[in-house]
Amino acid sequence: MTDQTTGPASAPEGRTRRRDLLRGVAAAGAAAGFAGVAGLAAGRATADDGERQAAVPGVTSTPAAAGGRPDAVDAAGPHQAGIARPPTPQPHGQLLVLDLVATPAPTAPFRDAVRALCARLGTAILDLTGERAAEAGLLDGPGDLTATIGLGPRVVAAFGDDLPGAQPLPAFAADASVPPERTGGDLLIAVYASDPNDAHRGASWLAERAAPDAVLRWSQRGFRAPGTGTIARNPLGFHDGVIVPRNADEQDDHVWIADGPLAGGSICVVRRLRLDAARFTAEPVDRQEAVIGRHRNDGSPLSGGGPTGEVDLLAKTPDGQYVTPARSHVRAAHPSVTGSALMLRRGYAFDDGAADAGLLFVCFQRDLRSFVQTQFRLDEVDDLSAYVTPTGSATFLVLPGFDADHPLGVTLP
Repeated sequence: MTDQTTGPASAPEGRTRRRDLLRGVAAAGAAAGFAGVAGLAAGRATADDGERQAAVPGVTSTPAAAGGRPDAVDAAGPHQAGIARPPTPQPHGQLLVLDLVATPAPTAPFRDAVRALCARLGTAILDLTGERAAEAGLLDGPGDLTATIGLGPRVVAAFGDDLPGAQPLPAFAADASVPPERTGGDLLIAVYASDPNDAHRGASWLAERAAPDAVLRWSQRGFRAPGTGTIARNPLGFHDGVIVPRNADEQDDHVWIADGPLAGGSICVVRRLRLDAARFTAEPVDRQEAVIGRHRNDGSPLSGGGPTGEVDLLAKTPDGQYVTPARSHVRAAHPSVTGSALMLRRGYAFDDGAADAGLLFVCFQRDLRSFVQTQFRLDEVDDLSAYVTPTGSATFLVLPGFDADHPLGVTLP
């Protein structure tokens, strides 16, 4: 499915809905009783991948089972699946960004409606990843499908404008190229799977079953190159996801909201980036490597070390030049330069034809500042930006985890 840009204004005036959003979800809530290319290769070295992944609670591996289907990923837990679980992201993803029919407002009826909507989504995810997967068209079972739900800033602000996730992204240097219909959004449904059909069907089923009155703002199907852990080649041919917080301690420090009613959640940033891969790959390899700051073949830093090694920003050539160029991407995005924390990246390539191809950059961090500070720095000194055109931009509060006894969104204040 290609990218769709059907914002609320473009929905047919007489659009048929099964129920009014506020009336329907509030009733369901009463029944439930609950409720830039930033950091492509930035950061620092961490422990061996296998050790780091094994240290993350709730992570299940996804080798192909005897019947050819990968192992299931439990949807329940302190954090939603589809962020750090599974540790090697599935090769296919489907993101839907939707708007609620009711204008977000700090009123009790709206907040009750949102809690009920979240509870319905959580129940639907448990069905989709459990024994009722066939109802959504997953006739061979759910496989490794995961679903991740986020709320946009307007919705979060209705619960408190000081809550994590209540602030929208600022406009960055090249954001004039982002069309309004791909800016912001009230609801994120992100579904990942090894089977691209499962990802597409799962996302569509969740939206229809749990949020039938929400209006599609835009959607994007993505795919990843083969890789291990978070590391895979991006559309420019370089390793991406090299340095991210991996073990439980690092994720607690950088990914998950630490305290308050939303503890265990995260802040997600989605950037749809059109890449001029043809022009970039036409450059000499040494120029490509100077732009990125890592070697193309194995991803190792220009300053030396292995493929997952830390970049030495102080290393110089005999004639006094920085080994990692001053305007390279890894230097511009390095946390020591930006003053930000690490981000857990889950990027997917997209190709909608007609020169509209690139990277669906998705990252998770405990506060929005990590991404914002990094992107502002990239706007100033990143040579890679000459090959990047932003065409989508949004941020969402990814709600804390849930299970059958604790509905998704139950901790919204």
